[in-house]
Amino acid sequence: MTARLSRRRFLSICAATVAAGPAIATTHTTAKWQGRAMGAPAHMVISGMEQHSAAPLFARVEAELLRLEKIFSLFHPGSQVTHLNTNGELAAPAPELLDVLSLSASLNGASDGAFDPTVQPLWQALALGQDSQAAIGWQHVRFNSAEVRLMRPGMALTLNGIAQGYITDRIADLLRSAGLKDVLLDMGEVAALGQRPDGTDWQVGVAAPDGDLRAKLTLSDRALATSAAAGTLVGKGKSHILDPRTGHGATQTRLISVSAPRAALADGLSTALCLLPEAAAPAVIGQFAGAKLEYLA
Repeated sequence: MTARLSRRRFLSICAATVAAGPAIATTHTTAKWQGRAMGAPAHMVISGMEQHSAAPLFARVEAELLRLEKIFSLFHPGSQVTHLNTNGELAAPAPELLDVLSLSASLNGASDGAFDPTVQPLWQALALGQDSQAAIGWQHVRFNSAEVRLMRPGMALTLNGIAQGYITDRIADLLRSAGLKDVLLDMGEVAALGQRPDGTDWQVGVAAPDGDLRAKLTLSDRALATSAAAGTLVGKGKSHILDPRTGHGATQTRLISVSAPRAALADGLSTALCLLPEAAAPAVIGQFAGAKLEYLA
């Protein structure tokens, strides 16, 4: 498995095709888009819009996805995260990057350090079958509007446990600014605006890595993120969701879905909860207004 594929978080949401509910009636007008976001398949359904009328809007979405990838991607050679990881510092960080780092700090504190984007060197070492002595620890990250700095040699960040949700939010905001009210989008995580063409809430399914449907949910003006610990394995069969406190992967049977007003929050919480005891989930989620544990097994 290549490093790029290994680093892709398994997404266990059957959402963009509305898989958990009855099919959208063909008499209702919808526009659909398929593409890629951060290297993974992405989908969108817009209710009440003709396909040809949506073309300019879809072009704007694609341009925004490219712009955000140049901030968050681990693989784009010119991205801000790539520059930071290569040089240990980044001047004039994008406001979007600062947003994600600020939320990451909150999630790190709420999870007693379980959520920690500085695990990137550990993940790289495991993927290559090597031991890692790299410095890990969110406390060694400094950031403000002028710069981001990694305070110890060998540090690197991965925002893959939260950036997909943030990108989902940004696209949802773009669509709202265009006056759209009824949209289902999956940009790595899922956001549901308004309702389906038939006037009911959007329906989504939570599936295990083997495709087994575990839960059916409805969403309206809300986001949903799912983390599957066994979605991708690295090294000697370790989950790709790594605990910075121990260097071990999450329990491979863990499957967690969290909903929240914003996809970035749901994304980060679902990642963190893969690394915490089940009993800790209510206390962690309770620190964030509007967040809800939807499924845990």
